[in-house]
Amino acid sequence: MGNGYKRKVKKSLIPTCNIMGVNIAAINMEWLVEYLEKNIADIKGDYICVSNVHTTVTSYEDVSYCEVQNGGLMAIPDGGPLSTVGRKRGYKNMARTTGPSLMGEIFSISAKNGYRHYFYGSKEETLKLLEKKLKKKYPGIQIVGMYSPPFRLLTEEEDKAAIDRINEAKPDFVWIGLGAPKQEKWMAAHQGKIDGLMLGVGAGFDYFAENIKRAPMWMQKSNLEWVYRLMQDPKRLFKRYWSTNTKFIWNAMIRRK
Repeated sequence: MGNGYKRKVKKSLIPTCNIMGVNIAAINMEWLVEYLEKNIADIKGDYICVSNVHTTVTSYEDVSYCEVQNGGLMAIPDGGPLSTVGRKRGYKNMARTTGPSLMGEIFSISAKNGYRHYFYGSKEETLKLLEKKLKKKYPGIQIVGMYSPPFRLLTEEEDKAAIDRINEAKPDFVWIGLGAPKQEKWMAAHQGKIDGLMLGVGAGFDYFAENIKRAPMWMQKSNLEWVYRLMQDPKRLFKRYWSTNTKFIWNAMIRRK
């Protein structure tokens, strides 16, 4: 960590499975939620990557992005194929931990634990919807701030103002919805600067704002959520899925990288 951030917890205690250069956390949702509950006070300033086939293949081809994926507290297996590969390599308790599912787990215990949430990313309309839906579904949830940044790169002054706004709100969880790889790079650049645990959850904002429907549970459990998403957005996702899935099968499953 070249940014001077000093971690208070032992990262070595988190089991990992190296897949194509990325140290994917060999965990399951129960383990993850328990870990966050126990350590939240000591992991503020750090970040968690929600990793899938796309981010793993991108990391395999881009050394700097791989460093970002490995530089946070952990990279959790959002993509079903990652946990499948992990189990085949001997990590029997490894299971899919998706961004939206993790959000739901944390939101559901937030009132009890007094957690404070900040949302950074997405569009203004989505944030308004998100706040309305979350307050209705999770009574007592504390949403202490939301910010939809401009699509362009922020100036140094704008970035400092954004950091100050977040830190003044004293959040426990800072949810980042900028999409990969932008959100992971943003979190790495702000490691140690943000006084809250950063989690890059991509389309998670849209799921909870109900802009996008999640796949039925049977598809989620069968690692077929990507098929459902492809049906929702074929123009954008077909090329990406074809390219990254092929590379992942060849490198992770056949060559065992």
